[in-house]
Amino acid sequence: MLFQMKVEGLLFDPRSSMYILLLKEVQGSETLPIWIGKPEADAIALSLGKVVTQRPMTHDLIRNIIDGLSVKVMRIVITEIIDNTYYALVYVEQNGSEVAIDSRPSDAIALALRLSVPIYVDERVIEHKNTDGLEEWLKNLKPEDFGKVM
Repeated sequence: MLFQMKVEGLLFDPRSSMYILLLKEVQGSETLPIWIGKPEADAIALSLGKVVTQRPMTHDLIRNIIDGLSVKVMRIVITEIIDNTYYALVYVEQNGSEVAIDSRPSDAIALALRLSVPIYVDERVIEHKNTDGLEEWLKNLKPEDFGKVM
């Protein structure tokens, strides 16, 4: 089963000096935090803020290539977590065939935001989050626990 998610926010975690990309279920209450680096956070923040740069950034270039080749991104899916590393697939369609392309979740999400395609998380990832204490941690978060919100 897949959970459709949306980007709920992008927060700086001063304890780890990383950013947290927070996904929230579209039709429910499930959440998923993903720790990402600054370059990935910047790419997502640009898209969330609808910022247009003078020249195409990497994810804009990928979007332009996809458009130029008449390929359509159908969805992205965060498929699994192994040793605290998330994995994702970008599903593209070309000439009636669907192909799954391996991706880091942050890159897949940056692309999904630029192309307005749905973001999904496999239930196994949600189950893993619920068994490793993240759910309780998320419930107890307060705004002051974070640094600057992007």
